[in-house]
Amino acid sequence: MERTGAGDPRRVVPLLWRAGATPSRRGLTVDRIVEAGIALAQEVGLEQLSMRRLAERLSVGAMSLYGHVPGRAELIDLMVDAAFAEVVYEARAIDPADWRTSLEAVARCNWDLFARHPWLLAVDTTRPPLGPGTIGKYDAELRALVGTGLDDVEIDQVLSLVLEHVRSTARQALAGAERSPDDEWWTAAGPVLASLMDPARYPIASRVGEAAGAAYDAPTDPHRAYAFGLSTILDGVATLVAQRAAGH
Repeated sequence: MERTGAGDPRRVVPLLWRAGATPSRRGLTVDRIVEAGIALAQEVGLEQLSMRRLAERLSVGAMSLYGHVPGRAELIDLMVDAAFAEVVYEARAIDPADWRTSLEAVARCNWDLFARHPWLLAVDTTRPPLGPGTIGKYDAELRALVGTGLDDVEIDQVLSLVLEHVRSTARQALAGAERSPDDEWWTAAGPVLASLMDPARYPIASRVGEAAGAAYDAPTDPHRAYAFGLSTILDGVATLVAQRAAGH
């Protein structure tokens, strides 16, 4: 998996904020490079993204790119930050007086972001790109929990929990869409397993597996997992908010 924060922060952080960035005589800019990088990742996947391939797309020499972006690691940071900058919430979407609806909007917006940019699911953002897109998104989403009585660390943890749940289920949805041979595998493996596994020895696995398979009509149902998981997380947050309101 790719990761952000793999480059030198002393170089990439100023670049994220476009400090000192200037266009070349050919009109090449950091923004144009990032836009082309995102388009290429959409088409061929992030693993196929290279500076050479990107230079060919822009009809420039690779050295021309390096004059604006030091390397592929920095490019990925720039691309992720640009994608995060697309997340804009209407004023009424994030209402601290209705934190639950606001967090549902945050989750839905992030699901839509992954649907637009599935290549983001191949990036580990444990070290987030410290640019305006990332920080602006984080600031807007934190507002959903301001005034709930949770302390700042709890607010950060709740938001992280929601976002990681969305990422996980979105990754499952993408994998399910791309791996249709899974259906064939289960069709072949199911009868073999049924002939070998004794339900009396594994009664719970047999009962639950059969019920889940019938409900999903597939090995998994990421959309159902998304809705169920989010509801369960928010129920837990509601309990925590109530405890804080009661002084616990």
